[in-house]
Amino acid sequence: MRIAQIAPLHEAVPPKLYGGTERVVSYLTEGLVELGHEVTLFASGDSQTSAQLKEAWPRALRLDPSIRDWMAPHMVMLEQVRRVAHEFDVLHFHLDYLPFSLFSQLDTPFVTTLHGRLDLPELQPIFDHFPHAPVISISDSQRQPLAQAKWLRTIYHGLPKDLLTPQANAKHEYLAFLGRICPEKRADHAIRIAAETGLPLKIAAKVDKVDREYFEKEIEPLLKTADVEFIGEINEAQKPAFLSGAKALLFPIDWSEPFGLVMIESMACGTPVIAFNRGSVPEVIDHGVTGFICEDVPGAIAALQRLGELSREQIRARFEQRFTSKIMAQNYIDSYTALLQEAKRPVLRRVAAG
Repeated sequence: MRIAQIAPLHEAVPPKLYGGTERVVSYLTEGLVELGHEVTLFASGDSQTSAQLKEAWPRALRLDPSIRDWMAPHMVMLEQVRRVAHEFDVLHFHLDYLPFSLFSQLDTPFVTTLHGRLDLPELQPIFDHFPHAPVISISDSQRQPLAQAKWLRTIYHGLPKDLLTPQANAKHEYLAFLGRICPEKRADHAIRIAAETGLPLKIAAKVDKVDREYFEKEIEPLLKTADVEFIGEINEAQKPAFLSGAKALLFPIDWSEPFGLVMIESMACGTPVIAFNRGSVPEVIDHGVTGFICEDVPGAIAALQRLGELSREQIRARFEQRFTSKIMAQNYIDSYTALLQEAKRPVLRRVAAG
């Protein structure tokens, strides 16, 4: 197939550091290329891909302090895609609802993966007005606020099989928190868990400008209440050692997380996840196999006493069974095929057998 992947411009594909959506777009794009498809990636010019890269903006918007209106570069990119839409079998957007109006009027099938939270009331009229815009969820839980949307299927995120692997001789001496510092991620819960168990905690997390005040007022004072090391953002090369060295990853969220990429990153390293029962957690974590699902801080503390019941080899095996980028890419191909069949369109380019 000839497939267009249209990524957000906030970060490069893949991101240099933190950036969940753009990272998943990268894994998917590379997975589709490996399956033999002809893929074009519309993204920032500092992106790296084995697909054909169409530069929609010179560099990631987060790295360009001159950009004050992030919507303008995205509108430019949408017009770039519109002008060549007829050259593709399918257009795959990762821009929330932005493509709905324009691309609903074109003949080329398109689909949007919704990566974020959908429980905002202002989203209701958008999906009421575009009931035929096909969308893909990243968990069944994510769908709940928008029952009226045209859901094609749920496709879980995946990582390249050998991107993150268990590290030999890791000592499993600390608890880990990985991701972003913000109120809903509840790093304060992680610190409390560490303090009450007496275990060291390492926090590898990004602090966005919008969350800087929250970090300084709510989180920074807590760092002295336990044995906590705040590392800051880490890159892909640093994650295997960071995650493999942990007794467990703490995921004490306080919101309906649509997916939670860090959970499968931890699983890829064979490290169990202690997660609160919110959002996608029950769909990602196999309770008693890849970690433990808890309701609160006391539950997490109790779960840490049961880590000996888990097998790191089995955790890694379950990751390979459920969450590789090859599995994700094939699931998307199945969805593209369904779109083409619904539109009764022939494929412009078929993958050669073998």
